[in-house]
Amino acid sequence: MSETPEEPAGPRRVIGTPSPAPTAVDVAPPPSEPAFSAEPPALRHAKNAERVAAALFVLAFLAGCGFIAAYISLEVGIATLPKGADPVVAALRSNMALGTSLTVALLALGAGSIIWVRHLTPDIEIAEERHDLNSAPADRAAFKKDFAEGAAMSQITRRPLLRRTMLLATAPLALAPLVLLRDLGPLPQTDLRHTVWRKGLHAVTLGGLRRLRPADMSTPGSMITVIPEGYQDDDNALAKAGVILIKFAAGELHVPTNYDGGTLVSTMNWTIDNIVAYSKICTHVGCPVALYEQTTHHILCPCHQSTFDAANGANVIFGPAARALPQLPLMLDSEGYIVAASDFTQPVGPSFWERG
Repeated sequence: MSETPEEPAGPRRVIGTPSPAPTAVDVAPPPSEPAFSAEPPALRHAKNAERVAAALFVLAFLAGCGFIAAYISLEVGIATLPKGADPVVAALRSNMALGTSLTVALLALGAGSIIWVRHLTPDIEIAEERHDLNSAPADRAAFKKDFAEGAAMSQITRRPLLRRTMLLATAPLALAPLVLLRDLGPLPQTDLRHTVWRKGLHAVTLGGLRRLRPADMSTPGSMITVIPEGYQDDDNALAKAGVILIKFAAGELHVPTNYDGGTLVSTMNWTIDNIVAYSKICTHVGCPVALYEQTTHHILCPCHQSTFDAANGANVIFGPAARALPQLPLMLDSEGYIVAASDFTQPVGPSFWERG
């Protein structure tokens, strides 16, 4: 007599149907003998604590939104302020609004989290021994059980009000870095290669905004800082357009030259009556090179002691600067005033990543 094969244990699965979904770790069935009670001892006190924590999370959300609104709406730049507005007062208001809103957001979020932990979760001490990195199946099952117990202790699934309001509170703080990235501005494109100097633009003194003729610098060894006319209130333009004019005695100034290897390519006679114009921005890290030694014709950067030879195209003779100060070509207008013949032919200031 033939024997009927024994049926396999467990439910049968029909071919073509999906396998049963695994049980979520935070809704796993409680152990037969739980080691703790997930319910707080005082239910009324726990409910009040939940409401206070939720209110703090909502406050954190509102403060976070206030931080973003203050950052966007309170402008502090001179170019964006209304006419007559004090930039110092505008910066003070912006700092107060940003600091207050961010402080309230972080304090409310932290206070709400502390109340959650102190008043809604059980006070249990758990000691965990070290184990091998390669967990055994029994250890993985124990971790799943412990994780489910921890989720039950935190009551993250049992108290949706707290869970949702905490997530709401963190939303503005998570978006804040995206708003702060606005300060990086657009890509510079070719802005770092050019300044506002152009042919015919007058050079004026930094303090009095006075146009200059060569006769105004009649004494050899004199040096003066000039800026492009009409840009005295444009900080972005002045950051690159500062220029120093230096007067030399006859025969002291050597006309800058261009070399390709050892071959002379061209000479650049961009001077007027032995007056030469160099960028005031150091080619090391951008400090102002305003120190000039008349006897040696050296231009000194006070930050890191880069030294340039003014009589020889402002070539580097000492220090960390990697290249000479760019020279601004000069010419005279119809009235005999000193004007730019063009923009700098080399980018001013420190080298940047596109230039190397």
